[in-house]
Amino acid sequence: MSEPVTLTLNASGAAQIVIDRPERRNAMTIPMYETLLALIAQCERDAAVRCIVLRGAGGKSFVAGTDISYFTGFRDGRDGVAYEALVERVIDAVERIALPTIAVIDGWAVGGGLALATACDFRICTDTSSFGAPIAKTLSNTLSSRNLARLAAAFGVPRVKKMLMLADMLTAQNALDCGYVYEVCSGNVLEETAAKLAQRLIALSPVTQRAVKESLRRIVVEQRLDDEDLIEQVYGSAAFRDAVAAFTSGSSKQ
Repeated sequence: MSEPVTLTLNASGAAQIVIDRPERRNAMTIPMYETLLALIAQCERDAAVRCIVLRGAGGKSFVAGTDISYFTGFRDGRDGVAYEALVERVIDAVERIALPTIAVIDGWAVGGGLALATACDFRICTDTSSFGAPIAKTLSNTLSSRNLARLAAAFGVPRVKKMLMLADMLTAQNALDCGYVYEVCSGNVLEETAAKLAQRLIALSPVTQRAVKESLRRIVVEQRLDDEDLIEQVYGSAAFRDAVAAFTSGSSKQ
């Protein structure tokens, strides 16, 4: 049996992490979450990696949240608190990745899978994909306030209420119209479309990308506006000095 979470490193600088459990709609187990965290850490240690692409295998689902069998062992609400803390550790790790991240969605992105996709910087999906968290008609559970904040920033509060309180699902076109999805394409060009976006991101300044990502994370999830450390890092970087020198040198020659 193949490993359910795998990492492939591309010579172009893009790393691909695949959730490969299609027989369960790529539902996550606790060991799968731990493997995902380990692979993220591996990518962050590798200077050759410039972008991370996250996708689900099988063409039916990106990630269908946590495997429901996990909840059969819950005894009381304290188990729910511990579970949400685990989910937050995973989502927070994805959101804090300094590199640009792309979620490639072919099919459902629901529940924890929706949260995982939202933690990525960009999302590309097929025209048959759908998005939601229909927990009001499935498990009667809830999402953490931090994940609700992420969804509200991505979709807007009224739409999030429809998704969670009415169990509405968004189509790919809905997700594109509200800006949640970067691009919708047919399944046969999904990988190519993701690769093109990855290369666009890789070609641009990682210093800028890293600062923008962290600043937005603080604003959305932590309601923080402190940014002196980020500004100091950017304006004190060799990349900034080199870019200014190259720009002024080029201008003086015109």
